[in-house]
Amino acid sequence: MSLYQPGILAKPVPPQARYMFFALKSVEALPAALDTLSQWVDGKSVVAGLGSPLVLALGAKVPGLRVFPALNAVVENPSTQHALWLWLWGDDRGELLHRSQAIETALAPALNLLQVTEGFLYNTDRDLTGYEDGTENPVDEAAVDAAIVTNAGPGLDGGVFVAVQQWQHDLNGFAARPQAEQDNMIGRRKSDNEELDDAPESAHVKRTAQESFSPEAFTVRRSMPWIENGKSGLMFVSFSRTLNAFEVQLRRMSGMEDGIVDALYSFSRPLNGGYYWCPPLKDGRLDLSALRPA
Repeated sequence: MSLYQPGILAKPVPPQARYMFFALKSVEALPAALDTLSQWVDGKSVVAGLGSPLVLALGAKVPGLRVFPALNAVVENPSTQHALWLWLWGDDRGELLHRSQAIETALAPALNLLQVTEGFLYNTDRDLTGYEDGTENPVDEAAVDAAIVTNAGPGLDGGVFVAVQQWQHDLNGFAARPQAEQDNMIGRRKSDNEELDDAPESAHVKRTAQESFSPEAFTVRRSMPWIENGKSGLMFVSFSRTLNAFEVQLRRMSGMEDGIVDALYSFSRPLNGGYYWCPPLKDGRLDLSALRPA
């Protein structure tokens, strides 16, 4: 029986993480690399997502998987689609470093590591702006319904799609704004996390209200703050059973639905963006049986 990678929905959010992004280097070496990868990925401390470039290189097709779109009509949402995304997490930064270096070496014949970014838990799951992150996440069975693919067939059931965007914040600029203005930009009070009924239509909460779409666009967010070389922000990670749920939210945030741009863009900007498919597990290993020629 195939099961989803349990780290996707595991609670709480881990205290430390490393995000690894790989580009395809050798198609010939890819099958062996994937076999090696399946030995590293337990779905708990290492969650794996395969990008469209990797799947297509194998002559395969995963229904619903596509390249991250560059939505740049009003604001910029760059597409930096990679072949492989790994989310490593645990309690110890040093252990994560050693594990990520071992994985990089093991995959080197087929995949080239392009980026490693460290994430961390801040003040019981808050963004660096101080606002709680993921308040509207579905929980328990609702989370499973929102994130896990079902009734798609062997090798696909238990799979999960994930959208990853690294956002860089202007924290000084945000902090210089009056508290009431900050609350209106987010759509919640920082003091008690209560949603503001009278927030402007550009408030982030209103732009992304999951139940306001048709069909409803529920996802499970597992985002974490990051800091690197004097820059900082949020590594946005959104798991769902279809990429459409994330994409309709991003289009509305970007003003492509009604011309109103999410206030988030006034103090933060996405640096990259990718879509990935997280294969299910079978007998404790990645189930890659769906990667058959299209």
